[in-house]
Amino acid sequence: MTDLSLYRNIGIFAHVDAGKTTTTERILKLTGKIHKIGEVHEGESTTDFMVQEAERGITIQSAAVTCFWKGTRFNVIDTPGHVDFTVEVYRSLKVLDGGIGVFCGSGGVEPQSETNWRYANDSKVSRLIFVNKLDRIGADFLRVTDQVQNVLGAKPLIMTLPIGREDTFVGVVDVLNRQAYVWDDSGKPENYNVVEIPADMKDDVELYRSQLVETAVEQDDDLMMAYMDGEEPSIEDLKRCIRKGTRDLVFFPTFCGSAFKNKGMQLLLDAVVDYLPNPTEVNPQPLTDEEGNETGEFATVSADEPFRALAFKIMDDRFGALTFVRIYSGVLNKGDTLLNSFTGKTERIGRMVEMNANDRTDLTTAQAGDIIALVGLKNVQTGHTLCDPKHPCTLEPMVFPEPVISIAVTPKDKSMIEKMATAIGKLVSEDPTFRVETDQDSGETILRGMGELHLDIKVDIMKRTYGVELNVGQPQVAYRETITRGIEDSYTHKKQSGGSGQYGKIDYRINPGEPNTGFVFKTSVVGGSVPKEFYPAIEKGFKSMMDTGPLAGFPVLDVEIDLFDGAFHAVDSSAIAFEIAAKGAFRQSMPKAGPQLLEPIMKVDVFTPEDHVGDVIGDLNRRRGMINGQDAGVTGVRIKAQVPLSEMFGYISTLRTMTSGRGQFSMEFSHYAPCPSNVAEAVIAKEKEKKAAAEKNK
Repeated sequence: MTDLSLYRNIGIFAHVDAGKTTTTERILKLTGKIHKIGEVHEGESTTDFMVQEAERGITIQSAAVTCFWKGTRFNVIDTPGHVDFTVEVYRSLKVLDGGIGVFCGSGGVEPQSETNWRYANDSKVSRLIFVNKLDRIGADFLRVTDQVQNVLGAKPLIMTLPIGREDTFVGVVDVLNRQAYVWDDSGKPENYNVVEIPADMKDDVELYRSQLVETAVEQDDDLMMAYMDGEEPSIEDLKRCIRKGTRDLVFFPTFCGSAFKNKGMQLLLDAVVDYLPNPTEVNPQPLTDEEGNETGEFATVSADEPFRALAFKIMDDRFGALTFVRIYSGVLNKGDTLLNSFTGKTERIGRMVEMNANDRTDLTTAQAGDIIALVGLKNVQTGHTLCDPKHPCTLEPMVFPEPVISIAVTPKDKSMIEKMATAIGKLVSEDPTFRVETDQDSGETILRGMGELHLDIKVDIMKRTYGVELNVGQPQVAYRETITRGIEDSYTHKKQSGGSGQYGKIDYRINPGEPNTGFVFKTSVVGGSVPKEFYPAIEKGFKSMMDTGPLAGFPVLDVEIDLFDGAFHAVDSSAIAFEIAAKGAFRQSMPKAGPQLLEPIMKVDVFTPEDHVGDVIGDLNRRRGMINGQDAGVTGVRIKAQVPLSEMFGYISTLRTMTSGRGQFSMEFSHYAPCPSNVAEAVIAKEKEKKAAAEKNK
């Protein structure tokens, strides 16, 4: 069996353009995995292998590669930075043991960095910090470490300091070992010398080293007492303490360099070995029951335990469907049969491969700690657990955000309808935040996603990969409805048609629920006026109506229903009668409860050069935006705002025009808020027109 202490399952994550993919390329070059470095800006990086990634210079889907450094096996996942593909980061973090957060030396802590950091905190993933691009104008290592502390609320433990700034950046000082590494101008990562620390940096190095030692020894009481008595701890003891603090998320060892210029990368790789945990050192995944509640048992990482693995990504390529799995325990051999605990069906493992971006190496066996891909599984989706049929279990499932934007699509050629359905089916199985449905009124196919770019990429993939060209409608906002006041009402369902009839009477209160509670049903019936066996049918009736609100037919949020009285008939009452009564009650009472249209509000982060701040803020105000703050940096100003999604379509072209092409922005869903009455009236009128047109066409 492989020694699990020599495994590191790590992810690389950051904001768009902070240099994640370039950092991954350098790791692959240094570990001997590739011999020619491919650059992102030339569309040739190893992990950005999709046509769309190469063209746009962004990462769209996470890619897995395996490499070795000083005898330790790295399973590396390069994740996207763009907010529309956040789910790729989230699901990668769920299966990783450690990560490298990459921050741009001039951009600092940017919006997507915050989201990814929050996800990593939720998943309790140990991290190193790499401040990249220190050769850029405006780069400032210490300013970025301050932002990590103030914006992310994290404690950076400074392990290296930069030698020189911007275009004079030549190397780094290893603070722990008091050594300076200086690279020549050849750009080759191996062309460096270990030299004396520059005289003007010696005081700073000693200051940061004493801070490092003081922080590290806090992890060991005996060492701390000895240190306070004047005894200097050994390098091995300090490394042990840093490893413990990193694993417990007390602090985050922070390194600096320039991935593009190949400076500082070796120290980062050494740190992955020295400080990030191996699979046996992280808290084991909790097991859950069918409802998703934790059972108190855990998937201990060991080859001797029953087999357990989590499918965290589905990918369709030229060889068929690939299911990426993280094996938590046990051993898997080619030909084994596994149980999918979600579907209750078994799958036979015909072929398993080790992934290197879009290349693969066939395997005959894999074990706890491995991240591999299984070929040709039929019924497995993201978040499903694969386990030993004799020891069924469910690993903690993944929860994905709801899409906020939709477009209607039709194939340009009617003969492509079947091909389109197949292509969409494959894309939906790959991406849990991409949904598809058919509009009941118009019969159109509706694609739902996390943003304009998300859907744009999906349409592009359909055209290039599957040969399906689509006519695309205008983006549509995912509006919701709710109520503003409580009412008490009664409804009787009565039907007589020879023989036993149907009868069910319910008295109920409908009240606005707490935000984000969805649908809440409770009962306060006394005296058995409605028998308990009918409660589930009544709840089901009300709940089934939550998909269609009274104003414009949008789904309803945050409603609380209290059943307090009613009546039944000994012969004519049945579950179906009470379910129909609940549906009728919903239709009768919701229009009386002050229905209100809600719109999605986005958290928007705009970067602009300083001389365009007034124009940008004025434009956001015209879009009904609320400005939450400004943060002036060296190269420009970041403006944080909350803006309705309906006002943000096509914003990038307006921003570029206003800022002479230098502005950037990102946005993610924040919350739902009431629509102003003029906007609500327009949306409701448009929906009614749409329905009327659909009826006319039938």
